Amino acid sequence: MSDLKKIVVLGGGYGGVLTAKRLAKKFKKDDSVEITLIDKKPYHTLLTELHEVAANRAPEDSIRIDLKKIFAKRKVDVILDEIKNIDFDNKKLVSDDKTYSYDILVMGSGSKPTFFGTKGAEEFAKTLWSFEDAVDLKHHIQEMFRLAMKEKDAKKRKELLSFVVVGGGFTGIEMIGELGEWKDRLCMDYNIPKEEVYLCVADVLPTVLPIFPEKLIKKAEKRLTKLGVDIKTGTGVVEVAKDYVILKDGTKISTKTVVWAAGVEGSEIMEEVETEKNGRNRLVANSNLQSVKHKDVFVVGDNVFYIPEGQERPVPQMVENAEHSAKLVATNIIASITGKEMKDYKPEFHGAMVCIGGKYGLAHLGKPGKFFGLSGFLAMFVKHFINIVYFIQVAGFNKCWTYLIHEFFHVKDNRSIVGGHFAKSSPNFWLFALRIFIGFKWLTEGLAKLPSVISDPSNIFLLPSKVDALASASQATEGAEVAVEAVKALPVPEFIQGIVDWSMNLIFYNADGSFTAMAGIFQTLVVIAELTFGILLILGLFTAIASIGSVLLGTAIWSSGMAPSEMLWYLFGGMALIGGSGSALGMDYYVLPILKKQWKKIGFVKKLYIYTD
Repeated sequence: MSDLKKIVVLGGGYGGVLTAKRLAKKFKKDDSVEITLIDKKPYHTLLTELHEVAANRAPEDSIRIDLKKIFAKRKVDVILDEIKNIDFDNKKLVSDDKTYSYDILVMGSGSKPTFFGTKGAEEFAKTLWSFEDAVDLKHHIQEMFRLAMKEKDAKKRKELLSFVVVGGGFTGIEMIGELGEWKDRLCMDYNIPKEEVYLCVADVLPTVLPIFPEKLIKKAEKRLTKLGVDIKTGTGVVEVAKDYVILKDGTKISTKTVVWAAGVEGSEIMEEVETEKNGRNRLVANSNLQSVKHKDVFVVGDNVFYIPEGQERPVPQMVENAEHSAKLVATNIIASITGKEMKDYKPEFHGAMVCIGGKYGLAHLGKPGKFFGLSGFLAMFVKHFINIVYFIQVAGFNKCWTYLIHEFFHVKDNRSIVGGHFAKSSPNFWLFALRIFIGFKWLTEGLAKLPSVISDPSNIFLLPSKVDALASASQATEGAEVAVEAVKALPVPEFIQGIVDWSMNLIFYNADGSFTAMAGIFQTLVVIAELTFGILLILGLFTAIASIGSVLLGTAIWSSGMAPSEMLWYLFGGMALIGGSGSALGMDYYVLPILKKQWKKIGFVKKLYIYTD
């Protein structure tokens, strides 16, 4: 019998990905453990960001990450397949074409929308629970405006421009909030008066966002009203048809667009498996997050039905639960393999956040008994920060970079907490003249100093001489000249001057005031740097590095107290040139794409995600 331990993670959602990454890190050098992740899609979907794509705030690729990118150079075999059934007794996963055996199974297959038996909902309503849903909904909304622009019949036009979101929870409120912001752009693009667009959110509960305190609920309602949303609470939907929706109170709304965001249940595979389930097809787990019927099956994320000790309700189906459960499941799997004691699941949730469009959010944060509310900028800032923390775990710098780009730098219509301030851009060719000018300045500086460095390397002229300074103290004329030179230099704060003087005394001067060998090396490197930065900027080659170097070298010269006023050109001009100035009329246009392509092929680069797409 083989000693190989086969761990299979079913599902590439939040819980599955984090569990697999932790296991891969632990067993990266252990050949007796094999880790496989199976999902029916080749990518991990950021379910909490779907509304951004559905309402055209973020590009489509921003909400998905290739699973093979996530697990590049890691001990996880990613398999694209759809599991149709699980034979727990024989430890096998069954798809249409293949059978996969396991020793330990992690159930992380996620969830899907539930329609509660509402007539016509599954057939006619749009859902928002997958990448495909978000893309389809975006195109559908755009199509409604395109058709409305040409429609002359008032009734049909009203149907096309009416949008109803069912569900006042996080998904529903985020979707209707984004649509409230997007409608201004849609009306402008399709020449439709804003007052013709009808937006509605409906929920059977008495308020939207019922888990929030009343103060935050009121703020949510105020924000939605400002965006032109009709809030209908205390009345659920009883029927959805092709061109209308009927509410429980009898209201009939003519519409071609109903977005269903009224709840979720276990995924399709959870419907099929024969084991103990509860709470809309969630797998009942013990305190170690093992199936109560099968100890070799662990459960993460939305699939978990577990009521922690002292609680009345099962753990919520939210990202924080997926993160916490993934950590515990990975820990307990490691314990089961290494013969250590397993730990109990004692989650401590820190609240929830919701964004109502790209500019405004609400957050209820803290610990049990010590929660506080945030709204507006602060709430959105916290949301972005927490997203960054998660992305670091999943795909490191690569995903964090793209997230910052589409949330702050490539935003449309100022739909961001910083508006469009960081999104303003102009063609890089306008920087061509500045790049040549700064490059020429550095090059002439370096060429002017080069003969002196070559002829007598021991002659230090870029650092003030302490010996000369002592001698000049008794000579009034020379002292006056030094004073004049000091007036011409850019001022430096005392505390910076003190730090610089201390470091220079340590590195560049002997006890008797003469120069050390490092002074000569430093002077030579400065001249080489000036020549290098000048040539690179003129050629437009590696301009980002040369520009940053220009700023750093200029800062160093300034902090030494010897910088003339023209040094400001090097400092501020260098800052302006950092952002891709060599991509227009420069060598970067040709060289960087080639290097970027080769860089991404390097093993440690792929593993550490230190590249951009």
